[in-house]
Parts: sequence; C-alpha cells; structure tokens
Amino acid sequence: MLVLVTGGTGTTGSRVSAGVEELGHQARRAGRRAPSADAGGEHVLFDWAKAETHGPALEGVEAVYLLPPVGVADPAPMMLPFIDRALTAGVSRFVLLSASVIPEGSPGVGTVHEALRQRVGEWAVLQPSWFMQNFTGSHPYAESIRSESSIATSTGDARVSFVDADDIAAVAVRSLLDSQSHNRAHVITGPEALSYGEVAAIVSDAAGRPVRHLDVDPADVQRSLIAAGLPEAFAEILVNLEGVVRSGAEDRVTDTVESITGRPPISFRAHAEANAQAFAERG
Repeated sequence: MLVLVTGGTGTTGSRVSAGVEELGHQARRAGRRAPSADAGGEHVLFDWAKAETHGPALEGVEAVYLLPPVGVADPAPMMLPFIDRALTAGVSRFVLLSASVIPEGSPGVGTVHEALRQRVGEWAVLQPSWFMQNFTGSHPYAESIRSESSIATSTGDARVSFVDADDIAAVAVRSLLDSQSHNRAHVITGPEALSYGEVAAIVSDAAGRPVRHLDVDPADVQRSLIAAGLPEAFAEILVNLEGVVRSGAEDRVTDTVESITGRPPISFRAHAEANAQAFAERG
C-alpha cells in the first residue's frame, strides 16, 4: 500500500511515515519544503494552499493521513476539496488528525470530521489530548521551560491526560493499515490526567532544577502566544481551548492506545525521563 502522509516530516507525520514503512508499506512524505540531502524515504512537495501540488502527491495513493494546515483557524475550505479530489483519484481510506476538544460538526476540523463520516467509505478520526511533546520541542511551553523555568497557563488546577506523539502515531498507523477500516473517532489519551502543576513537578525531577507552573490570566496567555509568533486568530483559539481544560473537559482517560495497539500508553514521567536532556538545557 502507498500511504500519503501530509505533514510527513512533522511531530506525528514523521512517526506515522516510519510506522507505515516498518510494516512493509510505502509512505510518501508530503510537505512544503524540499527534504534534506540525507532524508530517507519518498518525499513530495505539498501545500494545502496550492492546489497544483495536490495532484502529483495523490498519484497511486491508496490511503491518506490528513494533518490540517498549522495555524489556520478554519482549514475546511482547503481540506474538503482535496478530499474530493483524492476520492476521484482512487484513494479509499482517510485518517484525520483532529483533537479531543473538537466535536464532529463543529467549525473547522470538526466540519472535516463530519465530511469524512458522510462521504467516505473507509475513515478514522484521531482525537488526541494535549501532546507531551509540547514540553520538549519548539512549542511555547518548551521555550518557557528552557528560558524562564516555568509553564504559564490559564488552566488553574484542571487536569489534562497528556499523550505521547508515539502513541498517537501508533493508533494512526493501525487506522491506516488494518484490513478492516475502523470507521470511527478515537479519543486518544495518556494513562493518567495531570494538572500543569503536577507536570511542572515531574519536569523538575527530570531536569534536576525547579520548574514552576504559573496560573495567569487568559489575556496574558494570548499576548504571549502572539509574541511567540502565532497568528492572532490562532492564539485566540488556543486560549479558548485552555478555557475548555479549565472547565474539566480534559480530565479523562481512555483505553484507546492499548485496545488498538496492544500495549499501554506512555506515561508523562517516562516521557520526561526520556527527554531529561531537553529539560535540562537552558535557553
């Protein structure tokens, strides 16, 4: 099987591509930049906003991993025509990365979720909770840990069931390749729900230095996100999502990872210990 992986070199896409190939299939990594000279696998230039890149990316493809365009408040106008084009090109299965806080039919990615269920014979929608990688990569949380030894949110003591991108990708690979299409949404969480204060304590242990959680006003969070380079509309969406967390909506744990992959999900402490060096670095 040839699988097109949009965002194929990103946090989940790189892991999905590797997982597809480990099981003996071919992954075509799609992205807006040409790969480095030493990059392995098949790559293709792809931009959601440039329809002329869509046809070449779809040639010979049987399944597609759909990563919505980053930083776009409403990706549906770009994604829905692509899905129609993919169906015409012979793609039979689609797996969409959404989020646990985005219900089917809601504006944006929720509209794409609804369209898949209504228009496509073989599909799955992944609805992960917040990524553990937000604390170790280039996310503002990770930058703040390195530069300020703190994590600032407006979530109070509310808990989130943080999930490792490795677990999200593992569910994605099974959704793409299983002989029987899943035809459902998968809410994906880690093994426990933690407050940001508890996260900061675990990061402190791994880093060998104190890291604090700062409970701040939502307006302050929005200003910091905009200062970090996020578009204003997208920053507003992220602040609104912190409000969802504050309401308690993310204080839940599912058995999705174990039921789909056969192994338990990675804990935040295990993730933190594996990335201790990233926490210890000072920016």
